[in-house]
Amino acid sequence: RREHELRVFLEEPDVPMDTNHLERALRPIPMGRKNWLFCWSELGAEHVGVIQSLITTCKLHDINPYVYLTDVLLRVGDHPAKEVQDLTPRLWKERFAADPRQSDLYMACNHSVE
Repeated sequence: RREHELRVFLEEPDVPMDTNHLERALRPIPMGRKNWLFCWSELGAEHVGVIQSLITTCKLHDINPYVYLTDVLLRVGDHPAKEVQDLTPRLWKERFAADPRQSDLYMACNHSVE
């Protein structure tokens, strides 16, 4: 019954045989379960899930989640909607990670430290 799904491993050698790395990455989510009670609504809970997924994906791609989220939030307003896939962590790393946008607040805090 699952022959089609199992053929992925034969056709794509980079696909891991197990999902242990994903399960380890998702482990912090149940640890904060009581915190998720305060999402206020189903939509809020859905948004928490999206953010957690983005942060986990960043970690899997060795991307600093703070740098990624800051850059994407600053970039999304003037980025073409038809190229939104460029803002996913994997493609963002290839295209924008070398020169990420930083918030004015971040630059002001780091400037005052120097």
